[in-house]
Amino acid sequence: MSSEVAARCDAKKLVRSPSGLRMVPEHRAFGSPFGLEEPQWVPDKECPRCMQCDAKFDFLTRKHHCRRCGKCFCDKCCGQKVALPRMCFVDPVRQCAACALVSRKEAEFFDKQLRVLLSGATFLVSFGNSANSETMVCRLSSNQRYLLLDGASHHEIEVTHISAVQVLTEGFPAGDKDTHTYTSLLGSLPASEGGAARATGMSLQFSAPGAAGVAQLKLTAGEDAHGSRKQATAWLAAMHKAAKLLYESRDQ
Repeated sequence: MSSEVAARCDAKKLVRSPSGLRMVPEHRAFGSPFGLEEPQWVPDKECPRCMQCDAKFDFLTRKHHCRRCGKCFCDKCCGQKVALPRMCFVDPVRQCAACALVSRKEAEFFDKQLRVLLSGATFLVSFGNSANSETMVCRLSSNQRYLLLDGASHHEIEVTHISAVQVLTEGFPAGDKDTHTYTSLLGSLPASEGGAARATGMSLQFSAPGAAGVAQLKLTAGEDAHGSRKQATAWLAAMHKAAKLLYESRDQ
């Protein structure tokens, strides 16, 4: 992709929705896979009472819509204004207590882990069943849509085409498995008797354009004295968070 085309794909515009100001992609097809669509608001005529505490709406008790779920609440139940980067809001927006809790939990990913993914890390990369590996830098593209792998060769994997993730770890008690499957990514990395298990690599399954079946690649954090192992471990932990977020998005 040329730099000019990439710039057009990454272009954004400021729009005003009923919920507030949003900085969204010029082209909807190039939106972040971590994003969420704005919900349809429950019509005013269908919510004469707060959907949380059942307070009746009147001149003093006004109704408010949660910007994340679209349900209708009184000010007491929907008075928090919390950042909602998954919907591209410029400023914190009104959310109900349940949605505000979720948004705050997601904030760490957007404030910390996403930066780690964008910065990238160095891994030994092997494709399919090949015994050969190549030292490559793996990072998330600026529009968050692709995993970019750069070494002697270059590869791009569309994030939405990743179908399974397996985190490779060490630090388990004797007899336990040393892998962690995608379905388990809904929780934290497994813990060992001596503390949290350390991620040492990751296996990804994905569909490649024009290819039949499912492709696979394996990332392994190398050992060296220049701090790249620590950076790679942080990148794997961030990708663990990203996989969890993507899995939950697909389930919504």
